[in-house]
Amino acid sequence: MAKIFCVANQKGGVGKTTTAVNLSAGLAQLKQRVLLVDLDPQGNATMGAGINKAELTASIYEVLLGMSDVREALKTSETGKFDVLPANRELAGAEVEMVELENREKRLKDALAAVSDDYDFILIDCPPALSMLTLNGLCAAHGVIIPMQCEYYALEGLSDLVNTIKKVHAKLNTELKIIGLLRVMFDPRMTLSQQVSAQLEQHFGEKVFKTIIPRNVRLAEAPSYGMPGVSFDPSSKGAQAYIAFGAEMVARIKTW
Repeated sequence: MAKIFCVANQKGGVGKTTTAVNLSAGLAQLKQRVLLVDLDPQGNATMGAGINKAELTASIYEVLLGMSDVREALKTSETGKFDVLPANRELAGAEVEMVELENREKRLKDALAAVSDDYDFILIDCPPALSMLTLNGLCAAHGVIIPMQCEYYALEGLSDLVNTIKKVHAKLNTELKIIGLLRVMFDPRMTLSQQVSAQLEQHFGEKVFKTIIPRNVRLAEAPSYGMPGVSFDPSSKGAQAYIAFGAEMVARIKTW
């Protein structure tokens, strides 16, 4: 049975999609069976995996509303070697349409149950807001991976996210826990980055992943080619960091 993880942060622009796509590719290189679920109406994870969101005949939108099952909507990332449950702009309408549905917070959990045995990891790329879509991701997951930049405003947003996770754990999903904090877009030349990083380690201890993802141009360029950075330039520091992060995730799951 797959371990299901949300990549979530209520703050935008912190590298959630970059992390979801490259961790998926990194895990695939480590011979893990991976499904990436794109839960963001922007569909950036879909495009970053090399799948044209404009040509989808079925997507996560149809899955959440019960018009299609997961297997009908699945696509394979040829460049990343993992499966994708893709998204496009239609998903924005699901927010409104799901309000009147039964069990609306657990539609994704119920849908993924059908394919859980086919994968080792299922990663969910959540939108940057606490919405019905994010709530579905948190209810379906065993744990949350929080990518964050080492800057002051990131710490402010982190406390809000931790409180949200606690509420979901208490009321909707007692399995949910924080797996770890991933420091991304890290620039060691900045004193503030070093200070915030030290604060995180002091406050969260082992919840902070040892792997640090550096600020890297090649990771930023990769989506325009429809490729994960891990496949686009395997020798880049960013790609190497995400492969190391994949290995750390596999090791952490064994002791989990």
